[in-house]
Amino acid sequence: MQFRQQALAKLQSPEELDLPVRFARPQGWLVLSVTVVVMAAASVWAVTGSVASTVSAPAILTHGQGSYILQSPVAGQVTGVLAEEGKRLPANSPVLKVRTAEGDSVVRTITAGRITALAATIGQIIQTGANVAAVEKVARAKDPLYATVYVPAENAASIPANAAVDLTVQSVPTQEYGVLRGHVKSVDRSAQSAQQISGFLGDNQLGEQFTKDGRPVAVLVELDKSSGTKSGYKWSSADGPPFALTSMTMATGSIRLADQHPADWLLP
Repeated sequence: MQFRQQALAKLQSPEELDLPVRFARPQGWLVLSVTVVVMAAASVWAVTGSVASTVSAPAILTHGQGSYILQSPVAGQVTGVLAEEGKRLPANSPVLKVRTAEGDSVVRTITAGRITALAATIGQIIQTGANVAAVEKVARAKDPLYATVYVPAENAASIPANAAVDLTVQSVPTQEYGVLRGHVKSVDRSAQSAQQISGFLGDNQLGEQFTKDGRPVAVLVELDKSSGTKSGYKWSSADGPPFALTSMTMATGSIRLADQHPADWLLP
């Protein structure tokens, strides 16, 4: 009965139609306005803005033509080593003297280059096709150095032409002298095998090292030159290291990829 009386009293009371209705407080309108502005700005940035990214990969400093592995065309015993590591030789220069069943024979360089490694010693018995030396294809002392960066194949398509590259050289203290500057000269669009890399660098171990996580793509980097540094190349520091760079020096390359719009991340 008590609830019925309360309901009847409610029906008999007049409606409070003259009182204003408050839909939201002023603070709520402020928060809503700020939210709308932020969402609009984020949408514009997602379409017109850009985000830079980089890919890092192992690299090595070489001369542009790479190296080759010199193999013996004959079988026999090595009786003389006629070349020295580090020396530049013209094409057809003698490297080894080998005593064969038919007489003495000389193993010679195929093209001009610098001997980076000798794998044969006096008294050693070698077979036809044995690797006896690694020769870097450099004919002149002033031939420029390049860097080859072995980038994962899935990142190759994102590397733009002439992209900026920073190289952290293993033999150079980064905190003191900074990084070596360069830019992309070319991108090999096909992934390379360990044998291909070994043939270019003249080192089987490097071929295995650069392919341990899969077959990479070779990116050739031209080093930016500078007349004000001892090395002759541009560094992030003013002077760079107080010594010259040598080929077959290991490094890590950081390549700037093509900028992306944030909205692209939402697209399939």
